[in-house]
Amino acid sequence: SAAKMSYMKKNDDGGRSNPYANMDKTTVMQESRKFNDMPLKPKDCIVTLAKIMYLLLQGETIAQSEATQCFFAMTKLFQCPDMNLRKMMYLVIKGMAPIADDVIIVTSSLTKDMTGKNEHHRAGAIRALTQITDPTMLQGIERYFKQSLVDQNPAVASAALVSSVHLMKNSHDVVKRWVNEVTQALNAKSTNQMVQYHALGVLYHIKQKDRLAVAKLVSNQMQNSSVRSPYATCLLIRYASKVMDADGDNTSGMSDFLESCLRSEHEMVIYEAARAIVNLKNVTARELAPAISVLQLFLSSPKPTNRFAAVRTLNKIAISHPNSLKSCNLDLENLITDTNRSIATLAITTLLKTGNEASLDRLLKQITSFISEIVDEFKVVVVNAIKSLCLKFPKKHAATMGFLSSVLRDEGGFDYKKAIVETIVNIIENVPEAQETGLEHLCEFIEDCEFPTLLVDILHLLGEQGPRTPNPRKYIRFVYNRLILENSTVRAAAISALARFGTQVETLRPSVLVLLKRSLVDTDDEVRDRATFYIDLLESEQPAMASKFILSTLPQSPKALETALLGYAEGDTTETFDLKNVALAVEEKPEMDEEMAAALGETASEAAPAVSADQYREQLAAISAFEDFGSLFKSSKQMSLTESETEYKVSYIKHTYENHCVLQFNLLNTLNDQVLENVRVLVAPNELDEDDCIFVPAPEMKYDVPAVAYTAFEIDAADPSAVLEIKLDFVVKDMDPDTGDVDEDGYRDTYALDDVELSVADYMMPIDKPNFAAAWTELDDAPGSVEETLELPNLGSIEEAVSKIVGIVGMKPCEKSDRVKAGKNTHVLYLAGVYVGGIGVLARARLAFDENVTLKLAVRSESDEVATLISSALSG
Repeated sequence: SAAKMSYMKKNDDGGRSNPYANMDKTTVMQESRKFNDMPLKPKDCIVTLAKIMYLLLQGETIAQSEATQCFFAMTKLFQCPDMNLRKMMYLVIKGMAPIADDVIIVTSSLTKDMTGKNEHHRAGAIRALTQITDPTMLQGIERYFKQSLVDQNPAVASAALVSSVHLMKNSHDVVKRWVNEVTQALNAKSTNQMVQYHALGVLYHIKQKDRLAVAKLVSNQMQNSSVRSPYATCLLIRYASKVMDADGDNTSGMSDFLESCLRSEHEMVIYEAARAIVNLKNVTARELAPAISVLQLFLSSPKPTNRFAAVRTLNKIAISHPNSLKSCNLDLENLITDTNRSIATLAITTLLKTGNEASLDRLLKQITSFISEIVDEFKVVVVNAIKSLCLKFPKKHAATMGFLSSVLRDEGGFDYKKAIVETIVNIIENVPEAQETGLEHLCEFIEDCEFPTLLVDILHLLGEQGPRTPNPRKYIRFVYNRLILENSTVRAAAISALARFGTQVETLRPSVLVLLKRSLVDTDDEVRDRATFYIDLLESEQPAMASKFILSTLPQSPKALETALLGYAEGDTTETFDLKNVALAVEEKPEMDEEMAAALGETASEAAPAVSADQYREQLAAISAFEDFGSLFKSSKQMSLTESETEYKVSYIKHTYENHCVLQFNLLNTLNDQVLENVRVLVAPNELDEDDCIFVPAPEMKYDVPAVAYTAFEIDAADPSAVLEIKLDFVVKDMDPDTGDVDEDGYRDTYALDDVELSVADYMMPIDKPNFAAAWTELDDAPGSVEETLELPNLGSIEEAVSKIVGIVGMKPCEKSDRVKAGKNTHVLYLAGVYVGGIGVLARARLAFDENVTLKLAVRSESDEVATLISSALSG
């Protein structure tokens, strides 16, 4: 045909040309009229259908009227028995179904093909019929689908099984009735490999909402040994992993199954089992051993895909289980010279993660030899691995900083340079000895940096870190050069950095003022305004005010401030707007990944969805029962009240207002044969009865569907400590897990939970004071002032004491005073916070360690009562 001939033509560059390029939609729609010609020309019709399919796949918008007209014309093609034409028709029917009107007119023709004797038509007809069938029509052709599920033709059975998954989206209850046929397709001895794979997938989709049914399905398939398809076995391994992650306990049989799969004759099954074992939660070194042995064999495989898969999987556990990978080090070192640079990069990063201090220099030399040959994406991976290793072995910071500074000067894109800068910044923040070296490297980089975003970030870092170094004067030149050479955005950032130096280093203030005054004639408004503002503050001789506006960020939440201002503008504007009534901003800690956490010796945060303080504020404001409580002051972290394997999972968040506390309970019912209704959470402290509480119950707790209940009560900020007894109160109704029918009659029941404690920390919002000395001096004449000396028993180090003090009072450690230098027996901890009601409070804790920890505490506050509370919390 003409299309085929044009496809065979080569374009000017010697490649194949696209026969459908620059095709006009209107022309193609007109060509569809040939479907009405008699006699039909199948080859011409196939070419036209291919063009329509191409338009659909390219995202071309086809009007509903055009699509309907074309669809009706295409129905005439059912008269032609040509096999290739029929296959193209099925594809176009599937593509046109969402656009055209009255597509159900082809139902009878497709049903005839589906049940006919022509094996070539049946599979395609089933797939096309799925796209045009709605829930009301499905019952009429249900028996044909059931027959197809157990058909002897693998193509037909697979088409029916895959179509079942699509039908499940709108007709789950109908497809659920096909369990027997799907099970028969899965377990039949003559079952084709792909049919078994699809059948297992369909069974899982039918039962996925029932955790117990999924566990039973996986256990049965493991015990029956009826799964012969390697594809189905891989799928079964994945389902077993999900069950093990969800249940945790009582999964020894599944562990044995995964280990047995490591001895399979199929490479894909072996790898899938090894990967599943490696990815298990809280996996032990003993459980890892067989998987690592198998992956080690893959490292020397002649197939690049096997080598890549093995090294990529080992790379994931290199930080958490470095000792388990020692046996693989030689094989990994051989892969450094692999011709596939992806494999070589993963090998070197795995060695970096498992390496020790002695091997670091040698590995850095090997990286230097080939890093210029790999793409930026893999360079970023290498840089991140070096970051983890430097944090793990801080004494080797000189070698890693030298390497990072050399690659920082090399050619590279924005993402690569950003990764290097972030790595240097991370090392500076976590390894104090590397501070000066890192800042010097960044200063050299900004002299020839082409990325304004990175320049702004580095200038901000210099403004934060530079004044704290032994010789801050040497950084002024690099910052001032940006005022001369860069664009307005960077110049504005440089002005702010200079102002920070002038605020914190008194000897540099005159020089900084001279430099800032030169920017008063800058061409950009923002630069001039910042210079004017900072000059006025620095010349005011009021260090506390200068620190507040130059070093500190806005303490209020921007979202809450916007809401408050909008409310103020709509109301009575004769009264003064009071910032104290605006909720304070909560410091959101960035989530630490597993590698960073392992390198710093901490625990990675669980992958629970993070909820911001502003989101909590909006959720609570929407509940009418709490509308008189005022502004939300603080929300705690989510804490669990039950064990993971209990029938009802309950976690809670404490929301503190000025005079009220709201406990939010996140509920989950893990029993599939019960529904709980009118679920309240009863709170029973000694001095509080049920009538004093405000309950917002969860209407119902269905199986595996999250629900939320609230309980609120009045609090006294002057007496914050309390222990609350918690229990669920609900109506239980039995439910049939198969049909979902719920009994009308129920009975009331209660369920005891762990206690909830309230303490000073729940009433305290941590805030930062970058210049603590100025803030402390500002409270010289404050009404609240307490000084006392305390003994802190049962603490083995100053680090432990610092952590405990911060946890008890809930205040923010300022100027990184929570970091204790190794080997030191004395330390000073600076703390700042705002107590509920907007009362500012500062604390200075001088610590000394000699068998026990001695604490010399000084507290200053705007309220004598609050200062006494902080002191009492630490002495109690």
